[in-house]
Amino acid sequence: MSPLEAAVAAAFARGGALAQADANHVERDVQLRMALGVAQAIDARSALVVEAGTGVGKTFAYLVPTLLSGARALVSTATKSLQDQLFLRDIPRLREALQLPVTVALLKGRSSYLCLHRMNQARQAETLPDRWAVRTLAKVEQWSHVTVSGDLAELDGLDERSSVIPLVTSTRENCLGQECPQFRQCHVVKARREAMLADVVVVNHHLFFADMSLRDTGVAELLPSVEVALFDEAHQLTEAGVQFLGTTLGSAQVIDFARDMLGAGLQQARGLMTWQELAAGCDRAARELRIAAAGRLRDLRGTLKLRWSERSAQDDFTTALEAVRQSCEAAAAGLEVVLAMSPDFAKLGERATQFAALAQRFGAPAADGNVRWIDVSPQQTRLVESPLDIRDALRGQMAAAPKTWVFTSATLGDDERLSWFTESAGLTEATTLRLGSPFDYAAHARLYVPRGFPKPNEPEHAASVAVLAARCARALGGRTFVLTTTLRALQTIGERLRAEFDAQGDALQVLVQGQVPKRQLMQQFLAQPRSVLVGSQSFWEGIDVPGDALQCVLIDKLPFPPPNDPLVEARVKRLEGEGRNPFSDYFVAEAAVSLKQGAGRLIRSETDRGLLVVCDPRMAGMNYGKRLREALPPMTVVATEAEALDWLATLAGAALPF
Repeated sequence: MSPLEAAVAAAFARGGALAQADANHVERDVQLRMALGVAQAIDARSALVVEAGTGVGKTFAYLVPTLLSGARALVSTATKSLQDQLFLRDIPRLREALQLPVTVALLKGRSSYLCLHRMNQARQAETLPDRWAVRTLAKVEQWSHVTVSGDLAELDGLDERSSVIPLVTSTRENCLGQECPQFRQCHVVKARREAMLADVVVVNHHLFFADMSLRDTGVAELLPSVEVALFDEAHQLTEAGVQFLGTTLGSAQVIDFARDMLGAGLQQARGLMTWQELAAGCDRAARELRIAAAGRLRDLRGTLKLRWSERSAQDDFTTALEAVRQSCEAAAAGLEVVLAMSPDFAKLGERATQFAALAQRFGAPAADGNVRWIDVSPQQTRLVESPLDIRDALRGQMAAAPKTWVFTSATLGDDERLSWFTESAGLTEATTLRLGSPFDYAAHARLYVPRGFPKPNEPEHAASVAVLAARCARALGGRTFVLTTTLRALQTIGERLRAEFDAQGDALQVLVQGQVPKRQLMQQFLAQPRSVLVGSQSFWEGIDVPGDALQCVLIDKLPFPPPNDPLVEARVKRLEGEGRNPFSDYFVAEAAVSLKQGAGRLIRSETDRGLLVVCDPRMAGMNYGKRLREALPPMTVVATEAEALDWLATLAGAALPF
């Protein structure tokens, strides 16, 4: 055992540093095994992939050996909220428990920090999107005098969808750099400076991959000096990478540019150019591109991926794309006249030239090995060209500077080699460690798969899910999640659930995703236990409801990837070209990981108990159903609805009063 391994074992031991600092610390063999695996990877400067089930305590398992090693470390997470948890809670607790003088920095993307220059411009702007924007801008300005970090997460009540955020934050395209009059006070520069000096830096996956392609987030300078790179929630790494390693042209980007050009032109060079005409041309072209991309789609909820071939050959789409190129070239020519007047105009000129070049690129064929598609949402259209996975990009990073690489999540595959993750990330040579949950699932959880249920492709399926969910919630007195694979099913099930409860006079509330922001919806669910929450993709993971507040989770159908998704089609085509079976190697593997994520909402602590219902008879009757059942934690299977409802009645009788 190396000195680091010995120090790690001592920290986790009964009476060790962690137990002395926290009376509730519990020794877990699986947690120690993971921590020792990380220590070995640090000693060997090697790559390690760890699947650690719910309850292992993976955060401490990778942080303790990292902190004890004294190595400089980069920790990347999936979301900003997880970043904040690591920076504000987990690392400070361990630093105190282990008595280590470790410095820690938090680094987020530009859109998380207040830009003082942009805020001043917004204040002087002649128009703001709406009256709420005026109030919000005043609130931001008041806060700007007291904040030290400039992190917008400090501002209570600021909706992340607020129209003011793009007005008071910078992007790579509009940042003036050292030409900015507020450069000395810049919060982004300060955050990067602190990151370069810290022992441990906490970032997120989007920032990490954005830097690979843009070299604009501060990670490029940081990574070569780091000895340990840790990726938590690594199951999201591939999709984050695909999103940020690609090339995009968004209608919202062009509209924002048009607004910025109009504001700067009227403030600093009024009368020198026809600013309204130039801005209107860009704005109109971007909006027409969105209309052409959306086609006849109406009442969109969420983002829809369209095949590039569905739109690219249509005259209105090619005309709109060409109009974006021409309007942005006209804007660039107009800005050329006033470049010397202000750094703002130089940056605006660069943006105009960039958008014109992107429009021209999307008018030509895609690069070999890449896939193109169109994201259409209620707010904008994005043209995307991207690699199929992150393997080449990650291998390049790993080869550039030898260091320890650790990737961990509760769900990384359904085989010992964790192939679902390691293949797409190019980590097939890495050491893998698969650690199950320490929870007693056999005693505390039940799995019910109704055999005589309508198939997902049958018209009565969604209504049947709602009726079964109503019976479960009635037996339990609420405290139920229904997780859907599509937004369409979300609405159907939500409406039918309300009708079921109204017809029976049940005092049960139905909460449906989209009614209010996600955080507010969760607060309502916790405050009103006699409720059923119906949620789609964003509720399948990252939701932690321990205790009696959630004791039944229904999943409407097996979460296979949509076969008509352009990325899915391209990945299937590649597997077929390699002589492999796409259904087994891709569709079932993806469904297994997603199913584990959804099921993971149910049991969050040693004392939690609950019922998981998968409303898809294919899980019971098809050959691949056995593989999917084995991917789940070892819950006790119940054969009938009567047994399932009896279990819920037992839980209802034992539940703590709220």
